Amino acid sequence: MNPWNRQKHIIPLPYSYYFFTVAVLATIGFFDSVYLAISHYRLYTDIGYQSFCAISKAINCDTVSQSPYSILLGVPVPVWGVIGYAFFIVLSVFAWPKSAQRKRIWTLLSLMSLVFTVYSITLAFVSTIFINSYCIMCIFSYAVNLLLLYFTWIVRKRFKCEFFFKALVIDLRYLFNRRRIFISAVSLFISGILALLLFFPAYWHMTPPVLSTDIPTGVTEDGHPWIGAQVPELIIEEFSDYRCFQCKKMHYFLRQLIETHQDEIRLIHRQFPMDHTINPIVTEPFHIGSAKLSLLAIYASEKGKFWEMNDYLFNLSSEIEELDLRRLANHVNIDIKDIGYIFQNKRLWNILWEDIVDGFKTNKLSGTPGFIVDGEAYIGQIPAQILKPYLNK
Repeated sequence: MNPWNRQKHIIPLPYSYYFFTVAVLATIGFFDSVYLAISHYRLYTDIGYQSFCAISKAINCDTVSQSPYSILLGVPVPVWGVIGYAFFIVLSVFAWPKSAQRKRIWTLLSLMSLVFTVYSITLAFVSTIFINSYCIMCIFSYAVNLLLLYFTWIVRKRFKCEFFFKALVIDLRYLFNRRRIFISAVSLFISGILALLLFFPAYWHMTPPVLSTDIPTGVTEDGHPWIGAQVPELIIEEFSDYRCFQCKKMHYFLRQLIETHQDEIRLIHRQFPMDHTINPIVTEPFHIGSAKLSLLAIYASEKGKFWEMNDYLFNLSSEIEELDLRRLANHVNIDIKDIGYIFQNKRLWNILWEDIVDGFKTNKLSGTPGFIVDGEAYIGQIPAQILKPYLNK
C-alpha cells in the first residue's frame, strides 16, 4: 500500500491536557485584565503612579489608558476583559464532567474565543490608527485570546466534534439540560453587566475644583498668573502643556491642595508646550496644537480670565475633540472677535517663547509637567517630602 494514500491518524493527548491548558490560559487572561483595570484606575487617581510599561512614545500602557478609547459604554475596557474571562472560566467548568463526552461545550468556547480574538484585532487597529501607541499587557492579552482560539479549535478537531453550527446547537441543549446551574451563572453574568453600566464610577473624569472667588489670584512682577496665598509659605511654579495628561492630573491635584491651603501655598503657572512647532527640545510632531492653546491662555491672562481659560483648556480632549472657539469665548466670557487675531499676534508668541526659554535654559526642564520649588527643578511630580507637611494638615 502506498504510504501517501494512508489517512493520517493523530492520537490525541489525554483530555485533561487540553482542558487545563485552556483553563490556565483563561486564568492568565483574567489576571492580566485585573492588572490592566487596576492600572487604569491608579493612572487617574494616584498622583504618582506610572505603569512599568510606560517605556516610550510607541510602547506606553499609560498613553493607551489615557485615550478615550479605553472606555467602552461607560466602563473601562479591561473591566470588560475581567467579566469576559470570568464567564469563560465558569462556562468551561461544564466541559469537564464525563457527560460532556470531551465534546461538549467546546464549540461554544471556540465561538467565545473567536469573539475575543476579533475584539483584540479591533483594539490593535485602534491603537495603531488612533492612539499611535501600544500597551504591552494588552498585546499579551491578544496573544492569550489567539491561543484560546487555537486550543479550543484543537479540542474540537481531536475529539471529533460535530459540524460547527450543529455542535453549537447541541452545546446549548447540553447547557439547557443543566439549566439550574447554567441559568444561575448567566443571570449573575447579566446582573454584573447591568450593575457595571448603571453604577460604575466615572473616576476618569478629572475636573478641577470650582474656581472660588474667595481664593486670591494675581500676576507676578514678571507677568505670570498665580493662585493661592498672598503671602505664601510654599511657592510652586509649574510648567505645563495643555495636551499633557500628567500635567492635567498634577495641576488638578495642586488646585485641590490650594483649596485647603489657600493661605500657605501659591501656584504660579508657566507655559511649556511640547509642540514641535515652537519647542526646540521636541524634534518630531508631538502634542500638535498645544502652542496655540498656550497662546489662548496667555491672552486670557491679559484679560483677567486666565484661570477660567486654564481649566477649560485642560478639559479639552487631547485626541479627538476639536477646539470650538465660539464655545470657548462664551465659556470664558471674552469677545470672539478678538480670538481670531490671537494666533497671528507676534507679541503673544514672544511671551510664550520666553516661558519656553526659561523652562529649558534657565531651569533645565526636559519635559512636562515641570516644577520649580525653592530653586530646584523637578520633572513629572513634586517630591512627597515637599508636600507632606500640607497633606497631613
